[in-house]
Amino acid sequence: MSQISNTQWDAILVGGGHNGLVCASYLAKAGKRVLVLERRPVVGGAAVTEEFHPGFRNSVASYTVSLLQPKVIADLELERHGLKVVPRRINNFLPLPGGQYLLAGAGRTQAEVARFSARDAERLPEYERRLELFADVLRAQALQAPPNVQAGNWLQALPELWKLGKLGRSMQRLDAGLQQELLDLFSLSAAEYLERWFESAPIKALFGFDGIVGNYASPYTPGSAYVLLHHVFGESNGVKGAWGHAIGGMGAITQAMARAATEAGAEIRVGAGVSKVLVEQGRACGVVMADGEVLRGRAIVANVNPKLLYEQLLEPAQVPAATRERMANWRCGSGTFRMNVALSRLPDFSVLPGQGDHLTAGIIIAPSLEYMDRAYTDARSHGWSREPVVEMLIPSTLDDTLAPPGQHVASLFCQHVAPQLPDGRSWDDHREEVADLMIATVDQHAPGFAASVLGRQIMSPLDLERTFGLIGGDIFHGALSLNQLFSARPILGQANYRGAIPGLYLCGSGTHPGGGVTGAPGHNAAVEILRAVWSAGNG
Repeated sequence: MSQISNTQWDAILVGGGHNGLVCASYLAKAGKRVLVLERRPVVGGAAVTEEFHPGFRNSVASYTVSLLQPKVIADLELERHGLKVVPRRINNFLPLPGGQYLLAGAGRTQAEVARFSARDAERLPEYERRLELFADVLRAQALQAPPNVQAGNWLQALPELWKLGKLGRSMQRLDAGLQQELLDLFSLSAAEYLERWFESAPIKALFGFDGIVGNYASPYTPGSAYVLLHHVFGESNGVKGAWGHAIGGMGAITQAMARAATEAGAEIRVGAGVSKVLVEQGRACGVVMADGEVLRGRAIVANVNPKLLYEQLLEPAQVPAATRERMANWRCGSGTFRMNVALSRLPDFSVLPGQGDHLTAGIIIAPSLEYMDRAYTDARSHGWSREPVVEMLIPSTLDDTLAPPGQHVASLFCQHVAPQLPDGRSWDDHREEVADLMIATVDQHAPGFAASVLGRQIMSPLDLERTFGLIGGDIFHGALSLNQLFSARPILGQANYRGAIPGLYLCGSGTHPGGGVTGAPGHNAAVEILRAVWSAGNG
């Protein structure tokens, strides 16, 4: 029997992932009565740290820091609430065939590239300069709602025209040639764009990997160049484009966010699953909990994949036909197989033996664009690549809180695997087999790695969906393709974080500017909710 709460909340957040916590913090800081509901026993969504083997802790799903917005860090005072981010000593380490390797990091990438191509080394600074200019355009747009393209009279369109004007002014800082190149980045493949610049396979692999991270695609797939750009618009500790590690793992970020939200006055409940959004007289007005309790709020804010919201938390009749059709075609699926392993010792790579700063890097096993392309093609036909792409991080080289003395933890971010296996097979029947393959792939480059594994945590795409609500294992809540970006994320007419029905709002990665641990959707949604509900007096 349903229990109806007499408490009227100003805002109820469905999902306690990082964007939900950010949104809740801003709303609570504005004096609103805010409730965050999280189905799991811990807040943080996919950005959590858990013990996965006795004495070993690690970031379970998301695993590294760069895209988290400096404004969010400052506004929520995350450092005061315990967040500390340290830099990798080397950005990336690529073991290569023939006993070679490539190291990338501040002050050394150009010299490393020169070992493979003097021409590429000469072109590298201009490539980096241009990408930084383009990343600045993205940064300028990340913390504001994009123009909301929809039908309406000219008075309603004025604010959106103003946003378009601001976007145009930011584009005008680029000359005509750079404007064309930026537009190309939204439609070209990563491979086509990189082949304009470079000739050597290692440098193209280094940058091309960013075009397939979380993207179930080949680096030759049109649109993958934008995914590359998306991964470089962040910064760490004030260094643009740098990557770092949060001491205590990614859960340290969301725990700091939770403390900020609670201090501001928000209430957070864990183990509090929502079964559906309550709609009365065509308006979202509350939620029905898994135990039947009904909670009412003035604004219902969904921090979940839009597809999950519209297809599972609302009845079909409550969702406008255009939104239902859009969600039926909403492309999800990252091709990601995520693992954490407890290690008795550090790996020893054949091409660069011994310990060193290279073990603090993102270690990328994907020596060429062609290798990545084969991995994708193989996954589409077989279900997973027999020669997978693996990025390994060993955060315990920077953070001794994660493992016992002398031992280590490693994150394995593995691609490509099919979000749904062909021929009706289940990931439950193949997860161990594929996990063995991923360990063996690292062992080929660091002999003895497999023998050093003391325990492992495995997250297939199905596990990621069950555990975190990442449909098809999609870490971005929807592919970062041209038709699912900016004003079209998640659908034209809902780019201002307002949902398909009055009173409903979205604040997750399925909204602008997209995926990654950025906090930007949560920030932007809070601004729009305060404007819609409390400035204009309506939803």
